Amino acid sequence: MIKSGTMEISEKSKTIKGQLYNANDPDLVEDRDRCKINCYEYNHLHPSKRNEKQILLKQLFRKCTSNITIEPNFWCDYGYNIEIGDNFYANHNLIILDGAKVSIGNNVFIGPNCAIYTAGHPTDISLRNQGLEYAYPISIGNNVWIGGGVTILPGINIGDNITIGAGSIVTTDIPSNSIAVGNPCKVIKNNLQ
Repeated sequence: MIKSGTMEISEKSKTIKGQLYNANDPDLVEDRDRCKINCYEYNHLHPSKRNEKQILLKQLFRKCTSNITIEPNFWCDYGYNIEIGDNFYANHNLIILDGAKVSIGNNVFIGPNCAIYTAGHPTDISLRNQGLEYAYPISIGNNVWIGGGVTILPGINIGDNITIGAGSIVTTDIPSNSIAVGNPCKVIKNNLQ
């Protein structure tokens, strides 16, 4: 912790504020270790153990309904920064680096091998070599389909009624009612009904 006046600022609180934080802070390492244990248990449950999977997801995430499916393997950093709406499906190999909040709406479908990264590292080499990183929240609206192999970078907002084409790298916000694709991901069609 760093003292600010008479108040101590934890590394965890810095993540919430979007400030540089020490990723090797013992409290954050402990939280990540606990999360990895839960992810490991989830990924190794027999496919027939649907109820046990739902219980683990509800323990892992800040918020989710019982109407979600995440195919193994699934990994996240903390879990407690993730909120998922109703009728959610993620295919195999989803990674969510949730140093900051990840908010996912209703009726969202994610293809295989996708990555949602709130975490990033400074371009300043001396800061990066000190183990400092940042995390910016990601928001995904309702009625979104994210194709296979998509990567979503820190601080992105994806609106409602969106299709993101397979293999896209999302580097900027995507407005509602659009189809976007590419590297970097760009809107190719909008005003969908």
